[in-house]
Amino acid sequence: MQKTLADINTIIVVLLTMAYFFQIIYTGVGLFSRRKPEPTPAKMSKFAALICARNESMVIAELVESLKKQNYPTELLDIYVLADNCTDDTAIQAAKAGAIVFKRQNRQQVGKGYALDFLLKRIANTHQKDSYDGYFVFDADNIVDPNFAAEMNKTFLRGNYDAITCYRNSKNFGANWISAGYSIWFLREARFLNYPRMLLGSGCAVSGTGFLISSRIVEQNGGWPFHLLTEDIEFSVQCAISGHKIGYCDRAIIYDEQPTSFRQSWQQRLRWSKGFYQVNAKYLLSLAKGALKNRTAGARMTCYDMMMTIVPCTLLTVAVLLLNLYVCVSAFTLPDYALHLLVNTALRYVGFAAINFYLGMLTYGILTIACEWKRIPTSAWQKVKYLWAFPLFIATYVPITLMALGSRVEWTHIQHHSSAELALYGANRQA
Repeated sequence: MQKTLADINTIIVVLLTMAYFFQIIYTGVGLFSRRKPEPTPAKMSKFAALICARNESMVIAELVESLKKQNYPTELLDIYVLADNCTDDTAIQAAKAGAIVFKRQNRQQVGKGYALDFLLKRIANTHQKDSYDGYFVFDADNIVDPNFAAEMNKTFLRGNYDAITCYRNSKNFGANWISAGYSIWFLREARFLNYPRMLLGSGCAVSGTGFLISSRIVEQNGGWPFHLLTEDIEFSVQCAISGHKIGYCDRAIIYDEQPTSFRQSWQQRLRWSKGFYQVNAKYLLSLAKGALKNRTAGARMTCYDMMMTIVPCTLLTVAVLLLNLYVCVSAFTLPDYALHLLVNTALRYVGFAAINFYLGMLTYGILTIACEWKRIPTSAWQKVKYLWAFPLFIATYVPITLMALGSRVEWTHIQHHSSAELALYGANRQA
C-alpha cells in the first residue's frame, strides 16, 4: 500500500507538471524578451470608452478625467458611462466630468455582462451617426495612463485583432498584503502569460478591465452576449473556440484598485471561482476539441491554454491531499511498521507539496517584482514588504474554490475609493 500511495502521488505530480509545462516556457520567454516600442501608425482609429458603474460616485470622475487627458485626438475618443442600478449621484458626477451618461435599472439581470450589453445597444440606437472602430471597456475605479489609447491603437492596427488586453497595474499596491497579492498576480499575468502569448503567436486572455473589443466582433455577437459571473473569461474562451484573436499591448497601462479587506476579497474571488466553474461546464468540451482539431498550431495552443486556465486543477490537488490525510488516519489500524511507512509517505507528500507550492509562488512573486520594478507605482519597501505573503494569498483560493462548488453566488458591489496612493507616489516621484 505504501508503494501504491507513493506511485499515485508521483503520477499526479508528473501529470500536473506536464499539463502546465507550457507556463514554464512562458516564464522563460517573459524573463528574457525585451520590450520594443511599436512604430506610429498612419491611421488614428475612432474609439468609444465604455464604463459600467454602480454607486461609484467617489471614483467615476477621476476615471473620466484620465480619459479626457489622453494623448489622443479628443474627437476620436468618446466616453460613455452607464449608471447601472445606482442609488447615489454617479450619473451626475460622470456628466460633470464630461462623459455621455445613460441610466439602467434592472434588478433581475444584474452584473457587468448585462450592463455592457445594454450600453452597447443604447449607443447603437442613439448615436447612429458615430461609427467606432472599437470599444474600450473600463471599470469605474480605474485610472488610465495618458498614452493608453495611442498605444492600443498601434497594436490594434498592426495585428488586426478582434480584442486587445492591456497591462493591468494597481493604484494601491502597498495598501496591505491583500492588495499586494492581487497586484502581483495581475502583473504576473501581464509579464509571464499575455506577453509571452503575444510573442509566441498564441491568443491572449481578457482580464476584467482595460481591454479593447473591435466593432466587428460586437456586430457579429449582436452586442455582448456574455453573462456568466466571469464574463471576461467567457469572452476569452469563446474567442479561442471561434478563432478570434486576442492581442496584448504591453505599453497600454491602467491602474486598477484592489480590495484591501479579506471579506471583500473573499466575496470577489468566490464569484470568480464560481464563474470559472460555469465557463468550464459550458465550454470545456469545445476547448478540448479545438486543442485537438484546429487547423493551426497557434489556434490549438490557444484552446489548450484556455482549457488549462478554466479546468479546476485545484480540486484534483485537494483530492490528493485528502487522500494522503485519510491514509494517515486509517493507518492507525495497521501494525506499527506499516503505520510508520504509510504515515511517513503521506506526510512527506503533503509537506513536499506545501513547501514547493510556497517556494514556487514566492519565486513567481520575486521574478514579477524584479521584472516590473520600475513600473510599480509605490516605494521600494512597499514592493518587497508583502512578498512573503503572496503564496498565502494564492493559497486562500483553496477554501474559496471548494466553497464555490456548493454556494449560490451573485454579483456584489465592492466599494472603491480615490487614487490617493497613486497621486502621492506621483508627487513624490516629481519632488
